[in-house]
Amino acid sequence: MSATSSSRTSAEIASQPAVWRQAAASLPRGRDALPRRGERVAVVGCGTSWFMAQSYAVLRETGGHGETDAYAASEFPYGRHYDRVLAITRSGTTTEVLDLLRRVKGTVATGAVTADPATPVMRAADAVAVLDFADEESVVQTRFATANLALLRAHLESEGALPAGVRPLDAAIRDAGRAVLEPLGTAVLAAGQFTFLGTGWTCGLALEAALKMREAAGAWTEAYPAMEYRHGPISITGPGRVTWAFGGLPEGLAGDVARVGGTLVADSAAAPAALDPLADLVRVQRLAVALAEARGHDPDRPRNLTRSVVLQDGHA
Repeated sequence: MSATSSSRTSAEIASQPAVWRQAAASLPRGRDALPRRGERVAVVGCGTSWFMAQSYAVLRETGGHGETDAYAASEFPYGRHYDRVLAITRSGTTTEVLDLLRRVKGTVATGAVTADPATPVMRAADAVAVLDFADEESVVQTRFATANLALLRAHLESEGALPAGVRPLDAAIRDAGRAVLEPLGTAVLAAGQFTFLGTGWTCGLALEAALKMREAAGAWTEAYPAMEYRHGPISITGPGRVTWAFGGLPEGLAGDVARVGGTLVADSAAAPAALDPLADLVRVQRLAVALAEARGHDPDRPRNLTRSVVLQDGHA
Protein backbone atom coordinates (compact mmCIF):
# COMPACT_ATOMS: atom_id res chain seq x y z
CA MET A 1 0.00 0.00 0.00
CA SER A 2 1.36 3.37 -0.88
CA ALA A 3 2.19 5.63 2.03
CA THR A 4 -0.03 8.21 0.37
CA SER A 5 -3.00 5.87 -0.14
CA SER A 6 -6.23 7.59 0.84
CA SER A 7 -8.51 4.60 0.27
CA ARG A 8 -10.93 3.55 2.96
CA THR A 9 -9.74 -0.03 2.46
CA SER A 10 -6.18 0.92 3.40
CA ALA A 11 -7.38 2.53 6.64
CA GLU A 12 -9.41 -0.56 7.52
CA ILE A 13 -6.40 -2.80 6.85
CA ALA A 14 -4.21 -0.68 9.13
CA SER A 15 -6.76 -0.93 11.97
CA GLN A 16 -6.48 -4.71 12.29
CA PRO A 17 -4.14 -5.07 15.28
CA ALA A 18 -6.51 -2.99 17.43
CA VAL A 19 -9.59 -4.70 15.98
CA TRP A 20 -8.20 -8.16 16.77
CA ARG A 21 -7.77 -7.11 20.39
CA GLN A 22 -11.39 -5.97 20.46
CA ALA A 23 -12.45 -9.30 18.98
CA ALA A 24 -10.69 -11.20 21.74
CA ALA A 25 -12.21 -8.91 24.37
CA SER A 26 -15.69 -9.54 22.92
CA LEU A 27 -15.46 -13.30 23.52
CA PRO A 28 -17.55 -13.35 26.73
CA ARG A 29 -20.45 -11.63 24.91
CA GLY A 30 -20.27 -13.91 21.88
CA ARG A 31 -19.52 -17.26 23.49
CA ASP A 32 -23.13 -18.53 23.29
CA ALA A 33 -22.92 -18.54 19.49
CA LEU A 34 -19.71 -20.58 19.38
CA PRO A 35 -19.20 -24.35 19.39
CA ARG A 36 -19.01 -26.32 22.62
CA ARG A 37 -16.20 -28.79 23.16
CA GLY A 38 -17.02 -32.16 21.63
CA GLU A 39 -19.78 -30.94 19.32
CA ARG A 40 -19.78 -32.02 15.70
CA VAL A 41 -19.88 -28.70 13.89
CA ALA A 42 -20.42 -27.41 10.37
CA VAL A 43 -19.10 -23.91 9.68
CA VAL A 44 -20.59 -22.15 6.66
CA GLY A 45 -20.14 -18.93 4.74
CA CYS A 46 -19.79 -17.45 1.28
CA GLY A 47 -16.68 -16.07 -0.39
CA THR A 48 -14.22 -14.74 2.18
CA SER A 49 -16.34 -16.08 5.04
CA TRP A 50 -16.15 -19.58 3.58
CA PHE A 51 -12.34 -19.38 3.50
CA MET A 52 -12.26 -18.24 7.14
CA ALA A 53 -14.56 -21.16 7.93
CA GLN A 54 -12.06 -23.53 6.34
CA SER A 55 -9.19 -22.18 8.43
CA TYR A 56 -11.20 -22.38 11.62
CA ALA A 57 -12.42 -25.90 10.89
CA VAL A 58 -8.85 -27.18 10.70
CA LEU A 59 -7.78 -25.25 13.80
CA ARG A 60 -10.70 -26.55 15.87
CA GLU A 61 -10.42 -30.17 14.84
CA THR A 62 -6.62 -30.27 15.05
CA GLY A 63 -6.80 -28.70 18.50
CA GLY A 64 -9.08 -31.49 19.72
CA HIS A 65 -12.15 -29.31 20.28
CA GLY A 66 -14.38 -31.42 18.04
CA GLU A 67 -15.00 -32.71 14.55
CA THR A 68 -15.48 -29.73 12.23
CA ASP A 69 -16.36 -29.35 8.56
CA ALA A 70 -16.55 -26.20 6.44
CA TYR A 71 -18.92 -25.60 3.53
CA ALA A 72 -19.94 -22.92 1.14
CA ALA A 73 -23.47 -22.20 2.36
CA SER A 74 -24.92 -23.15 -1.02
CA GLU A 75 -23.31 -26.61 -0.79
CA PHE A 76 -24.37 -27.62 2.71
CA PRO A 77 -25.15 -31.37 2.94
CA TYR A 78 -28.56 -31.36 4.59
CA GLY A 79 -28.60 -35.12 5.02
CA ARG A 80 -25.57 -35.10 7.31
CA HIS A 81 -25.91 -34.83 11.10
CA TYR A 82 -24.28 -32.00 13.04
CA ASP A 83 -24.69 -30.79 16.61
CA ARG A 84 -24.27 -27.17 15.58
CA VAL A 85 -24.10 -25.00 12.47
CA LEU A 86 -21.99 -21.87 12.77
CA ALA A 87 -22.51 -19.26 10.04
CA ILE A 88 -20.11 -16.45 9.22
CA THR A 89 -21.68 -13.46 7.48
CA ARG A 90 -20.36 -9.90 7.58
CA SER A 91 -23.52 -8.31 6.22
CA GLY A 92 -26.05 -10.59 7.91
CA THR A 93 -28.07 -10.48 4.69
CA THR A 94 -26.43 -13.07 2.42
CA THR A 95 -29.22 -15.11 0.88
CA GLU A 96 -27.54 -18.53 0.91
CA VAL A 97 -26.59 -18.21 4.59
CA LEU A 98 -30.03 -17.04 5.68
CA ASP A 99 -31.77 -19.76 3.69
CA LEU A 100 -29.59 -22.41 5.33
CA LEU A 101 -30.15 -21.12 8.87
CA ARG A 102 -33.91 -20.92 8.37
CA ARG A 103 -34.04 -24.40 6.88
CA VAL A 104 -32.21 -26.07 9.81
CA LYS A 105 -33.73 -23.94 12.58
CA GLY A 106 -35.26 -26.07 15.30
CA THR A 107 -33.42 -29.22 14.18
CA VAL A 108 -29.87 -28.25 15.15
CA ALA A 109 -28.30 -25.53 17.30
CA THR A 110 -27.23 -22.57 15.20
CA GLY A 111 -24.87 -19.68 15.79
CA ALA A 112 -23.57 -16.84 13.67
CA VAL A 113 -20.84 -14.24 13.62
CA THR A 114 -21.77 -10.95 11.96
CA ALA A 115 -20.77 -7.30 11.78
CA ASP A 116 -24.28 -5.84 11.66
CA PRO A 117 -26.78 -6.41 14.48
CA ALA A 118 -29.62 -4.80 12.53
CA THR A 119 -29.95 -7.56 9.95
CA PRO A 120 -32.01 -10.75 9.48
CA VAL A 121 -29.27 -13.08 10.74
CA MET A 122 -30.07 -11.93 14.28
CA ARG A 123 -33.42 -13.75 13.99
CA ALA A 124 -32.30 -16.59 11.77
CA ALA A 125 -29.67 -17.95 14.21
CA ASP A 126 -30.21 -19.08 17.80
CA ALA A 127 -27.30 -16.95 19.05
CA VAL A 128 -25.10 -14.35 17.37
CA ALA A 129 -21.66 -12.93 18.11
CA VAL A 130 -21.60 -9.33 16.88
CA LEU A 131 -18.31 -7.78 15.75
CA ASP A 132 -19.75 -4.40 14.82
CA PHE A 133 -16.44 -2.69 15.61
CA ALA A 134 -14.90 -4.71 12.76
CA ASP A 135 -17.48 -3.73 10.15
CA GLU A 136 -16.25 -2.09 6.96
CA GLU A 137 -17.38 0.57 4.56
CA SER A 138 -15.36 -1.13 1.80
CA VAL A 139 -16.89 -3.79 -0.40
CA VAL A 140 -13.77 -5.94 -0.12
CA GLN A 141 -13.55 -7.70 3.24
CA THR A 142 -10.35 -7.31 5.22
CA ARG A 143 -10.68 -6.63 8.93
CA PHE A 144 -14.02 -8.37 9.53
CA ALA A 145 -12.65 -11.59 8.10
CA THR A 146 -9.50 -11.54 10.21
CA ALA A 147 -11.32 -10.32 13.33
CA ASN A 148 -13.69 -13.27 12.94
CA LEU A 149 -10.78 -15.70 12.89
CA ALA A 150 -9.16 -13.83 15.78
CA LEU A 151 -12.34 -14.33 17.82
CA LEU A 152 -12.46 -18.03 17.00
CA ARG A 153 -8.76 -18.46 17.82
CA ALA A 154 -9.28 -16.66 21.12
CA HIS A 155 -12.14 -19.05 21.90
CA LEU A 156 -10.01 -22.12 21.19
CA GLU A 157 -7.15 -20.65 23.20
CA SER A 158 -9.46 -19.99 26.16
CA GLU A 159 -10.50 -23.64 26.13
CA GLY A 160 -6.98 -25.06 25.80
CA ALA A 161 -7.67 -26.19 22.25
CA LEU A 162 -5.21 -24.13 20.22
CA PRO A 163 -3.21 -26.61 18.13
CA ALA A 164 0.47 -27.09 18.80
CA GLY A 165 2.58 -24.70 16.78
CA VAL A 166 -0.15 -22.05 16.45
CA ARG A 167 0.83 -18.87 18.23
CA PRO A 168 -1.29 -17.30 20.97
CA LEU A 169 -3.43 -14.48 19.66
CA ASP A 170 -1.37 -11.84 21.51
CA ALA A 171 1.65 -12.87 19.44
CA ALA A 172 -0.40 -12.75 16.24
CA ILE A 173 -1.55 -9.23 17.12
CA ARG A 174 2.04 -8.11 17.62
CA ASP A 175 2.90 -9.61 14.24
CA ALA A 176 -0.02 -7.76 12.65
CA GLY A 177 1.47 -4.54 13.97
CA ARG A 178 4.60 -5.34 11.99
CA ALA A 179 2.63 -6.41 8.93
CA VAL A 180 0.85 -3.08 8.54
CA LEU A 181 4.16 -1.18 8.56
CA GLU A 182 6.85 -3.28 6.88
CA PRO A 183 7.64 -2.21 3.29
CA LEU A 184 6.44 -4.49 0.52
CA GLY A 185 9.21 -5.83 -1.68
CA THR A 186 9.82 -4.42 -5.14
CA ALA A 187 9.64 -7.90 -6.67
CA VAL A 188 6.07 -8.52 -5.46
CA LEU A 189 4.97 -5.02 -6.42
CA ALA A 190 6.23 -5.60 -9.96
CA ALA A 191 4.98 -9.18 -10.36
CA GLY A 192 2.35 -10.16 -12.90
CA GLN A 193 1.09 -13.41 -11.34
CA PHE A 194 0.75 -14.83 -7.82
CA THR A 195 0.35 -18.37 -6.50
CA PHE A 196 -0.57 -18.65 -2.82
CA LEU A 197 0.13 -21.83 -0.88
CA GLY A 198 -0.95 -23.10 2.52
CA THR A 199 -0.82 -26.18 4.71
CA GLY A 200 -3.40 -27.26 7.26
CA TRP A 201 -5.28 -24.25 8.61
CA THR A 202 -3.41 -21.86 6.33
CA CYS A 203 -4.93 -23.35 3.17
CA GLY A 204 -7.99 -21.17 3.83
CA LEU A 205 -5.72 -18.15 4.19
CA ALA A 206 -4.10 -18.93 0.82
CA LEU A 207 -7.51 -19.06 -0.83
CA GLU A 208 -8.48 -15.77 0.79
CA ALA A 209 -5.20 -14.12 -0.29
CA ALA A 210 -5.86 -15.07 -3.89
CA LEU A 211 -9.44 -13.79 -3.68
CA LYS A 212 -8.31 -10.47 -2.20
CA MET A 213 -5.89 -9.88 -5.07
CA ARG A 214 -8.55 -10.72 -7.66
CA GLU A 215 -11.23 -8.57 -6.02
CA ALA A 216 -9.23 -5.43 -5.34
CA ALA A 217 -6.64 -5.46 -8.13
CA GLY A 218 -8.00 -7.76 -10.81
CA ALA A 219 -4.73 -9.67 -10.47
CA TRP A 220 -3.98 -13.12 -11.89
CA THR A 221 -3.88 -15.29 -8.77
CA GLU A 222 -4.25 -18.93 -7.80
CA ALA A 223 -4.18 -20.86 -4.51
CA TYR A 224 -3.36 -24.47 -3.62
CA PRO A 225 -2.32 -26.72 -0.74
CA ALA A 226 1.47 -26.44 -0.72
CA MET A 227 2.17 -30.08 -1.58
CA GLU A 228 -0.05 -29.74 -4.67
CA TYR A 229 2.25 -27.06 -6.09
CA ARG A 230 4.44 -29.60 -7.89
CA HIS A 231 1.38 -31.29 -9.38
CA GLY A 232 0.79 -28.71 -12.08
CA PRO A 233 0.81 -25.16 -10.64
CA ILE A 234 4.59 -24.92 -10.82
CA SER A 235 4.23 -24.91 -14.61
CA ILE A 236 3.26 -21.23 -14.62
CA THR A 237 6.02 -20.11 -12.25
CA GLY A 238 8.89 -18.10 -13.69
CA PRO A 239 10.45 -14.64 -13.78
CA GLY A 240 8.00 -11.93 -12.77
CA ARG A 241 5.76 -14.41 -10.94
CA VAL A 242 5.45 -14.91 -7.19
CA THR A 243 4.92 -18.00 -5.07
CA TRP A 244 3.75 -16.91 -1.60
CA ALA A 245 3.52 -19.51 1.17
CA PHE A 246 1.65 -19.10 4.46
CA GLY A 247 3.39 -20.82 7.34
CA GLY A 248 6.05 -23.46 6.86
CA LEU A 249 7.21 -24.52 3.42
CA PRO A 250 7.47 -28.22 2.45
CA GLU A 251 11.03 -29.49 2.11
CA GLY A 252 12.57 -28.83 -1.29
CA LEU A 253 9.87 -26.47 -2.53
CA ALA A 254 12.00 -23.35 -2.19
CA GLY A 255 14.56 -24.94 -4.48
CA ASP A 256 11.86 -25.80 -7.00
CA VAL A 257 10.70 -22.16 -7.15
CA ALA A 258 14.29 -20.96 -7.56
CA ARG A 259 14.97 -23.51 -10.29
CA VAL A 260 12.18 -22.13 -12.50
CA GLY A 261 13.05 -18.49 -11.82
CA GLY A 262 10.10 -17.52 -9.63
CA THR A 263 10.09 -15.17 -6.63
CA LEU A 264 9.41 -16.92 -3.33
CA VAL A 265 7.77 -15.18 -0.36
CA ALA A 266 7.87 -17.51 2.62
CA ASP A 267 8.84 -17.59 6.28
CA SER A 268 10.26 -20.54 8.08
CA ALA A 269 7.48 -21.26 10.56
CA ALA A 270 10.04 -21.85 13.32
CA ALA A 271 12.05 -18.68 12.67
CA PRO A 272 11.77 -16.07 15.44
CA ALA A 273 11.11 -13.30 12.90
CA ALA A 274 8.41 -15.21 11.04
CA LEU A 275 5.00 -13.61 10.93
CA ASP A 276 1.93 -15.42 12.18
CA PRO A 277 0.11 -16.57 9.01
CA LEU A 278 -2.95 -14.43 9.80
CA ALA A 279 -0.66 -11.40 10.07
CA ASP A 280 0.96 -12.41 6.79
CA LEU A 281 -2.49 -12.17 5.18
CA VAL A 282 -2.47 -8.49 6.17
CA ARG A 283 0.56 -8.01 3.93
CA VAL A 284 -1.34 -9.50 0.99
CA GLN A 285 -4.25 -7.16 1.68
CA ARG A 286 -1.83 -4.24 1.52
CA LEU A 287 -0.35 -5.59 -1.70
CA ALA A 288 -3.81 -5.87 -3.25
CA VAL A 289 -4.49 -2.19 -2.53
CA ALA A 290 -1.09 -1.14 -3.86
CA LEU A 291 -1.57 -3.07 -7.11
CA ALA A 292 -5.11 -1.78 -7.52
CA GLU A 293 -3.98 1.82 -7.24
CA ALA A 294 -0.98 1.24 -9.52
CA ARG A 295 -3.39 -0.10 -12.16
CA GLY A 296 -5.77 2.83 -11.81
CA HIS A 297 -8.46 0.86 -9.94
CA ASP A 298 -10.36 2.12 -6.91
CA PRO A 299 -9.87 -0.50 -4.16
CA ASP A 300 -12.94 0.82 -2.35
CA ARG A 301 -15.16 0.16 -5.37
CA PRO A 302 -14.06 -3.08 -7.05
CA ARG A 303 -15.52 -4.04 -10.39
CA ASN A 304 -18.62 -6.24 -10.51
CA LEU A 305 -18.93 -6.60 -6.73
CA THR A 306 -21.39 -5.51 -4.05
CA ARG A 307 -21.12 -5.63 -0.26
CA SER A 308 -23.60 -8.49 0.02
CA VAL A 309 -25.14 -10.95 -2.42
CA VAL A 310 -28.90 -10.80 -1.91
CA LEU A 311 -30.97 -12.92 -4.29
CA GLN A 312 -34.65 -12.54 -5.10
CA ASP A 313 -36.63 -15.54 -6.37
CA GLY A 314 -33.38 -17.31 -7.20
CA HIS A 315 -32.00 -14.48 -9.32
CA ALA A 316 -29.55 -11.71 -8.49
